[in-house]
Amino acid sequence: MRFVFYLLMMIAVALGVGFGLSYYALTDGRLFGVAQVGPWHAWPDVGAHTPNPYTRGHLARTAAFELGQSEGLEFIAAIDSDGEPLTRDCAYRIEGKTPLATFWTLVAVDEDGINVAAPDVAAAMRSSGIARADDGSIIINVGTSLLPQDWLELTGEGPFKLVLTLYDTAAFSGFSSDASMPSIIRGDCA
Repeated sequence: MRFVFYLLMMIAVALGVGFGLSYYALTDGRLFGVAQVGPWHAWPDVGAHTPNPYTRGHLARTAAFELGQSEGLEFIAAIDSDGEPLTRDCAYRIEGKTPLATFWTLVAVDEDGINVAAPDVAAAMRSSGIARADDGSIIINVGTSLLPQDWLELTGEGPFKLVLTLYDTAAFSGFSSDASMPSIIRGDCA
């Protein structure tokens, strides 16, 4: 009887660990198929002809329409550069340089992927419509309250994610540090 109990216990542990690691790999995946640069992360194999198994699982789970490898790359940030979750109660400043790309967009979305930009304003920031510093760096303010310079106005409450989509880019050909992507700096909170 003791043997059967130990056997059932080992099977339960094995199934729990196996399914738990599989769920983690498909939802978060930072240890398996995700490239992390500062607060930004991307799945670089998404548009490949033969993506790795974790990327295939991620694609099956999200069922999203993804760009091909030669079309572009999507970076997502759910935390700021200090590791704190992004929330609409605070203002943020996105500062630094973006990887070389023909065009890019920056969108704020909620947990369900719905755009949280304020009504009657542009739903996204575009590389063609922002002011840049002399060295090519950007400063974009994100928040629900009026902010100076380039501003992505948000509406509502709760957490959000920033999605930076680079079109026609070779982003991972020369990444060497966190300076390759803009930082997300938390400002005042309500």
